[in-house]
Amino acid sequence: MAHDEDDDQQTQDLRTDTAPGTAAADRAARRDQAVRAAVEQGVVGPGAPVAGLLDIAGIRASAAALRAAFEAVTPPGTPVLHAFAVKATPLVPVLRLLRAAGIGAEVASPGELALARAAGIAPADTVLDSPAKTPAELRQALALGIAVNADNPGELARVDALVQSAPTASPVGLRVNPQIGGGAIGALSTATATSKFGVPLLDEGAREWVVRAFLDRPWLTRLHAHSGSQGMPLEMMARGVEATYELAEEINGRAGRRQVDTIDIGGGLPVNFGSDEESPTHAQYARRLKARVPGLLDGRYGLVTEFGRSLLAKHGTLLARVEYAKEAGGRPIAVTHAGVQVATRTVYAPLSWPLRIAAYDAQGRPRSGPAVGQDIAGPACFAGDLLAENRPLPLLEPGDHVAALDTGAYYFAQHYSYNSLARPGIYGFSLHGDDVRFAAAREPQTLDEIVAESGGGSERDALRYL
Repeated sequence: MAHDEDDDQQTQDLRTDTAPGTAAADRAARRDQAVRAAVEQGVVGPGAPVAGLLDIAGIRASAAALRAAFEAVTPPGTPVLHAFAVKATPLVPVLRLLRAAGIGAEVASPGELALARAAGIAPADTVLDSPAKTPAELRQALALGIAVNADNPGELARVDALVQSAPTASPVGLRVNPQIGGGAIGALSTATATSKFGVPLLDEGAREWVVRAFLDRPWLTRLHAHSGSQGMPLEMMARGVEATYELAEEINGRAGRRQVDTIDIGGGLPVNFGSDEESPTHAQYARRLKARVPGLLDGRYGLVTEFGRSLLAKHGTLLARVEYAKEAGGRPIAVTHAGVQVATRTVYAPLSWPLRIAAYDAQGRPRSGPAVGQDIAGPACFAGDLLAENRPLPLLEPGDHVAALDTGAYYFAQHYSYNSLARPGIYGFSLHGDDVRFAAAREPQTLDEIVAESGGGSERDALRYL
């Protein structure tokens, strides 16, 4: 990919190896500095009681570490595309930041493709995945030269017709499901026996159908499998990649040539939500793949990755002001403006998606004092709207702040409009000595915008005329 020279140099500088504990401590220190500055500068306050903060230096460092991890296990010149899963943080300024750091985009809808194009990500650095692509989506991607992974036989038949009607420069692949089993979170496990994704390789006759599909289509040159997710152990993920590689070898052996030239291994590297440490790392995963599937990384195959959560999660903080402090049944409750609208998964599935909570005082400084079990409640009108339940923290008071940590992916960028709560502003921050600078990645939603998107943008009441 083309890079901005200044950003490229900054990315190179960040490649210097740092001890994991040091990196975690540095990230926590930057976060504390940013929280205090956000309060002092009014990024969060009585008029804006909740906001998302993104650590720009941390994002750049993660992008550089990902690229370095796979460069370390592949020969020089091996084509590797790291395509960020846009669903994880669908914000155009974030996609631009990643593009400057050498990262492309994996998109799964017309909306995500529009975001990637708005961010300037080239078609050659974009991959389209989705289990439900319409003919129009496929036609657009093939016209632009975007890589397309067909999900199933019916979709491949649609691609057949489009390829025959108009030449395309798009690399075309087929998604397969190695059916290796599920992880700790069933709803996110994509490689189970009955997963909706891809062609199930262990079903009767399916493997032979896949091989024949390639032999009948010389333009079909990629295999795709996404076995990872939060809650999946690395070894299981590596088994899924190994099964995909072995299938590619079989296809190429049957074809008598290197027809499959690129393997898309998906993403899904789990994130540690229990501390500031990044574990596992992309480097650990790359080394695991090198040990288990050395042929994949010997330079004969191009490689595509689709990491999302593991690139961004650690670099986001959801900061909310405590509006009230109360007590019920002997338990303290801190009522904040951060709840189901910004942390939907945590509120509805707290055992699968627990969040670390940090306490700060009214000036944005880390709060001290004995830990007291208390609920961190959100603003929505149902009892389960809790970021944390009976969590030991220094006792919070009105005007204090709570920070939900590790929320850079799948949290504040996916808004849930319960109670017509406004989308919070999202701000990137960078440190310049003692100075913290903020820039809006997304401005806070206004009440007029809420009304407009709820059908109130026109004075005419259309329903009255039905």
